[in-house]
Amino acid sequence: MLRPPLLLLVLVPVLLLACWLAHGAWRRWRGEKLGLAYELTADPRPAVLRLIGAVCCGLCATGLAVVVVLSAQTGRTGHGAGTQRQAEAGAAADAVRATPAAARPAPVPGASAASPAAGSPSAASPSAGSPSASRSASPSATRFVTVGHPAEGELLQADLPGANGRLRAVRVWLPPHYADDPTARYPVIVLHAATPGRTADAELPDIYEGVASAIKLGRAHPFITVAPAAPTGTAHPCDLVAAAPQALGDDEVVRAAVAAAFHTLPAGPQGWGALGVGDGAPCAVAAELTRPDLYGAAAAVSGRYDAVALAQAAADAPAGPAPRQLFLAAAKADGEGQNSAHKLSDALRTGKGPAAKAVVTISNVVQDFTPERERLRLVRLAAQYLSDTLVRSAG
Repeated sequence: MLRPPLLLLVLVPVLLLACWLAHGAWRRWRGEKLGLAYELTADPRPAVLRLIGAVCCGLCATGLAVVVVLSAQTGRTGHGAGTQRQAEAGAAADAVRATPAAARPAPVPGASAASPAAGSPSAASPSAGSPSASRSASPSATRFVTVGHPAEGELLQADLPGANGRLRAVRVWLPPHYADDPTARYPVIVLHAATPGRTADAELPDIYEGVASAIKLGRAHPFITVAPAAPTGTAHPCDLVAAAPQALGDDEVVRAAVAAAFHTLPAGPQGWGALGVGDGAPCAVAAELTRPDLYGAAAAVSGRYDAVALAQAAADAPAGPAPRQLFLAAAKADGEGQNSAHKLSDALRTGKGPAAKAVVTISNVVQDFTPERERLRLVRLAAQYLSDTLVRSAG
């Protein structure tokens, strides 16, 4: 066995190499995180390779250090050393037992109430096959049934009567850890669909992955999404919403049922927003421009807009308590979508009445390997915008 002085000569360079690799991994990872803020494509491989090298060097250094210590203690009695190790192990175990478990973060800062509001649900309890199936505040409240668990959340559905008297599907997605705090109140994002009689998540099943990733990455506060079926009787529900704003899919019946069954903020512009993706994007824009009494903001992803019709609808709508808030997002490679968004922004700016006061934000920097990944990142940006805007207006 090598003598301790020789082992130290090997140990020191190994430690220095481990520190150098760890520092390089940290600098590389910090650069990748900064790039994510600007929606740049991340490549974590260099940082991971440096980190693996640092870990290997650290293990080698640890082994050498153990050998040095054992060599230096040769000739001592093992009883004293064993007693000391037992004491240290016991102290470590006591410290672990005394460490409290980490608390989960509050879902919505400032959105908790001292007691549930009238008509709000009590704490969830496992019955009828689902913890969320019995969240209604009274026997007369609508019963929502669990139909899946996408994006680590819970998806529920109920059939509610529409304006024509026929039942239509309404889906509600609850974020992870929704039931942790019964007093929390969540903002609501309404997913607008463009196909008559269908919900937005039926057209885009991965939409919940986008909104959940915004929450998981800390870019958005947890929120509830509501996906009502689009109005029937027309082949173009978005045109109907612009011409007849009272034809929204989330009418008074839907809002009352959702408010009675789930922990939501009060229905209105301080707690509810609109989101549309693809063909549903004009629906979300029309909802925000024509119903300032219902929505506080709208986000539209990869849409194609009738700028003249939407600007006229906004000009004819009643003035709301605050300017309309719009977020129009398109991928960097989607030139047609970018042109359509800019035309809508220009039409609103030169419009009359409330249209001219609309605040429009356009994002066109997202790019990725596939259209599906681009859509996920665009939906993530939209969720972040809606969360920030609603929290700001509520505060």
